Amino acid sequence: MKLCIDAGGTYFRYELYENNQQIGAKSEKNEGVGICFWIENILQQYPKIQIIAVGYAGQVKDGIILASPNITIDKANIKSYFEQKYGVKFFIQNDLECAVLAEANFHKSPDICALYLGSGMGLGVISGGKLLQGFGGVATEIGHIPYKKSPFTCGCGRDNCIELFASGIGLLGFKKYLSLDANLTLEQLRVAQSSLYTQFEEALLYAVGTVITLFNPQILVLGGGIFASDSELFAIVSEKYANFTLLVSAKQVTIKKTQIQNAVLSGTRLLGV
Repeated sequence: MKLCIDAGGTYFRYELYENNQQIGAKSEKNEGVGICFWIENILQQYPKIQIIAVGYAGQVKDGIILASPNITIDKANIKSYFEQKYGVKFFIQNDLECAVLAEANFHKSPDICALYLGSGMGLGVISGGKLLQGFGGVATEIGHIPYKKSPFTCGCGRDNCIELFASGIGLLGFKKYLSLDANLTLEQLRVAQSSLYTQFEEALLYAVGTVITLFNPQILVLGGGIFASDSELFAIVSEKYANFTLLVSAKQVTIKKTQIQNAVLSGTRLLGV
């Protein structure tokens, strides 16, 4: 049995496979429990699990969770813990690294970026056929590049991260700060010509332009819950992104909306293969 997990800031999801056939799946709200505790509950239900592959919304290096702005860390050296205690093979990668592996496999591209908007803003990059991870495993953290001062603090500890201006958590933070209805959607803010929407769009386009300029991808895939729920956002980005990036890079890139239902989970299936 192989357990594939998408550990996000808002939801924990898993799919269970036996002989490459899916035999179970579940999605639960992330209520602040640690991922280690959550996995152990699944192992109690399915003791025959032999492989665990996790796409994790945080910074990971060599099986160790280094940081996680939106998930409680209850066991940092998670790979060693599970392999020693349960005798399983354990693989863990940043969630967007998993997503870009799936997108590269789907599009058959060796130069591809995946920018996803959900609770936070995440990026995965494959350049020249190789996953870009950096010296400490924390490269391509686009959501945490310095942007502007915010009236509240990011989960990473800073108050100027770009995902504070363009992400689900960022939107909620500004709605609270501005005393707006927390249930207002991005689309409703756009129709109302709200300055909060304008701020969100500008930050997103700045991030997209930065990604294209820095990594010069053949394909940039946009995904995540915000792009899935907003019917116009992808078209807006596609129309305006060139104003925020190096012109030659803008001409070379093709921007696509993800066609994979859950690219993080799809990517975890490729771990250990």
